[in-house]
Amino acid sequence: MSDSIEPSTSSREDPDLAPSPNPNSIIHPRREPFEHGLLPIPKLILSDPIQTLIPLKQKLAPTGRVNSETLAESLQISIDHAQLVLNTLASVLHADADPIVKARPAEIDSVGADLRDLILFLYIQSYKRLLPRTHKDSASVADVWPSTSAFDGYLSALSPLQLVRSNSRRFMPSQSDEEAHQLSYLQKHMANILQLLAEPAEGEGEESLVLSMEGFEHLAFLIQFGEKGSEGIPLSQAAPFFANSDPDMPAVPVPAAQVHDWLLQNIASALEHLTERVSPRENGPANNSDQDVAMADACTSSIKSSASAKGPSFIEGISKASYVKQASEIKGSSVKVINCHDSAIYILAPLRYATIYGCSDATIILGAVGKAVRVEHCERVHVITAARRVCIANCRECVFFLGVNQRPLIVGDNHKLQVAPYNTFYSQLEEHMAEAGIEATINRWDEPLALGAVDPHDSLSHPAGVSDAQAESATHVDPDQFIDFLIPNWFGGECAGSTKANPFPLPDAYVAAQQRKQKSWVEIKKLIKEAPVDDSRKREVSSALHVYFRDWLYATGNIRQLYCLQND
Repeated sequence: MSDSIEPSTSSREDPDLAPSPNPNSIIHPRREPFEHGLLPIPKLILSDPIQTLIPLKQKLAPTGRVNSETLAESLQISIDHAQLVLNTLASVLHADADPIVKARPAEIDSVGADLRDLILFLYIQSYKRLLPRTHKDSASVADVWPSTSAFDGYLSALSPLQLVRSNSRRFMPSQSDEEAHQLSYLQKHMANILQLLAEPAEGEGEESLVLSMEGFEHLAFLIQFGEKGSEGIPLSQAAPFFANSDPDMPAVPVPAAQVHDWLLQNIASALEHLTERVSPRENGPANNSDQDVAMADACTSSIKSSASAKGPSFIEGISKASYVKQASEIKGSSVKVINCHDSAIYILAPLRYATIYGCSDATIILGAVGKAVRVEHCERVHVITAARRVCIANCRECVFFLGVNQRPLIVGDNHKLQVAPYNTFYSQLEEHMAEAGIEATINRWDEPLALGAVDPHDSLSHPAGVSDAQAESATHVDPDQFIDFLIPNWFGGECAGSTKANPFPLPDAYVAAQQRKQKSWVEIKKLIKEAPVDDSRKREVSSALHVYFRDWLYATGNIRQLYCLQND
């Protein structure tokens, strides 16, 4: 690893470079690249990123923007994997004005990625996620999930047997822990990151590196100033060496060492702030300022979620209940559904990001997700979503009803997954899809892309050969088993939208199956109506049907939804 950027002692003593004490100007890592941007492709996991990426940067510099063909050739990866890299980068990029972010799904490859953003994206593929803490009573969860996989012994620390059934997030990384972990990673690697963005000073040797304001702005892919989850402020306006630059004149490049010192001071200050904020509640109950508030009430009338404009909205710990969030009730642009069981959860809103983690025996409907959905460590969950892209990791016996513009990504230790076309609608769905940038004419639900069965970002050591295994892919739901999902009318006085039907066209086989079911239903109704029986026999038939329907409601748990609807 190269260490060409050395700390500058003089800048450490410069009061102009001191981190701002204003809480709203504290540096934060951008969560999106670390949560939705890591790909388990072995050739992207670089043991010495600088040694690989500096020559790559020099080779591709004349191109400016990089398409999948050039990327595949440069990294010796398949075209499918190169396209996946570009699609993933577009979904986590910080600059909404960048052409690759604004491009339609079919145009991403021809537009290509900015080389500097691509280099940073490739660099962080070496990041190792923070592991959940071990459950205090491992014996109590040992019988939750039978070890049926050859990989369970290697992946036990990430297995749902320790995560899914816990209704408390004490044993999972908190948002503060994850932020501290990401900041520590950036602190360790910032010299290399700046080296990738810097250029040699004019008229000086390779060892004298400077950073232009434009190059500095690309750090916004990884860091931001201002409140978490807010738009923040432009990096150049937060930095003392660029803040007062004349917009009509190019800013003078700054020595990379000076930038490095200033960033390290800000990161150290942010880590100290996190420590002070977390320590008082480490051994006591969570207070109101903690975003990680659990929900464990019985019905929607009493459930509380943790929602803050400063970060994602959390829907957590719901058990045996129905729960609804409308667009007007979502604070921020991302949602995390965590540790919810035996429930129906409706999030009918336009979002940028959504995460479903550690849930079981639940039906979860996500309205329209414009960037990325990640479903991880779930068991027997039905997920219904319209989204730009979906990633499924370490799940079992789950069914995904998808309206998705990019190929669904399947990674990790999965078993018995099924995918099907999108199967529902609500009145504002098309408006939400338009806001999120999702196209109803493109649905790649039936083209899942399976990557490695072992995630190299999980901080675990794995025996040789295991990392080469491919994840188990998903099968298609049989058209005869496919049914539409009806979203109840929860809204009351809320404005109705224009959507009257599923906006995603169904494949012919599924349309034919639905027509056969409809025809059978009409014939059964006709037979019952025209049956040569007296009124008392008809009442007996009607009573029997009601009894069977009631038994089905109780057997499936759907009776809870009726109770919650009644109480709503």
